[in-house]
Order: sequence, then structure tokens, then C-alpha cells
Amino acid sequence: MRHCVTLLGALALCLLVGPVAAQANEEKVPLDKIPKAVMDALLAKFPKAKIDKCTKAKEGDDVVYDIEFKEGDRKCEADIKENGTYINYEKAIEAKDLPKVVKEAIEKKYPKATMKEIMEETEVKGKDEKISAYEVVLETADKKEVEVRVSLEGKILEDTSEEKPKSKK
Repeated sequence: MRHCVTLLGALALCLLVGPVAAQANEEKVPLDKIPKAVMDALLAKFPKAKIDKCTKAKEGDDVVYDIEFKEGDRKCEADIKENGTYINYEKAIEAKDLPKVVKEAIEKKYPKATMKEIMEETEVKGKDEKISAYEVVLETADKKEVEVRVSLEGKILEDTSEEKPKSKK
């Protein structure tokens, strides 16, 4: 019984500390410190990229750079491994370009919400690139900001309104 209580205590601690540790793992990177391989990969795909922000984090055995940038007037984001290998990238799109099934899924869950930002997420595996999801920032009818991630089939994959509130220190 005592062993069970110890395990439950350890699990509770992991649940409380886990999200904070994940954020602590993320580190801001000055633009002049972005590795050449990462910059070369970014500029090969987005030659007119103007970087706004860069962070890096350890994901498994890899160091991944999360770069937020603009390509012309379009907001974009890319996750690129330290060796220059793309994981994914996102490009802002207009609401009119959102697939009907995705729009309907969002409207069903959040009637009367306003779409503030829509990003089309493209997954990269070697030379294969395919749209994998849409990330949409909404302002709900009760003026709350929510981010949802929706599959191409209209299934809600992530929803920030369903996350537990983070405990304050």
C-alpha cells in the first residue's frame, strides 16, 4: 500500500512539474546564433524569410529550432532540426481557403467564434511533404481566446480550452 501511495505521489509531481519543465527546456536563440544548416534549410524553402523569433528545444535525441518568420506579408513558422532537416512548417492562410469539413468542425464546437489566425501545417518526411492539420486561433462568443488543431478530416486533435489551468507558484 505504501508503495502505491509513493507511486501516486510521484505521478502527481510529474503532472504538475512536467509542463513547466517542458517550457524550461525551450531557449531563446539570437538570430546570429542560428546554425548555418538550419538557416540554409529555412532560406532554401523560404528565400525571403524575415525572422521574428527563434527558440530551440531538445526533442528526444534532437535539438529542434522553432523559427517564427514572415515570407512577404504571410506569417510562417518552421521546426527544423539542428542538422537542417525539416520536421514541419506552417503558413498562414485565409479563412476562405480552409477546407469545408475543417470549418464545419470548428463552427460546430465553437458557434459564433471569430477566426483570428489560421495556419496550414505541412509535415515533412524526407522529400515528401503533405498538409497534416490546421491550427486555428479563435475568439469565442464569450471573448476567450482558444487554439484548436484540426485534422484534414475535421477531427479536433488539440483544443486549448480543454487543457487544465496551470497552477500558479
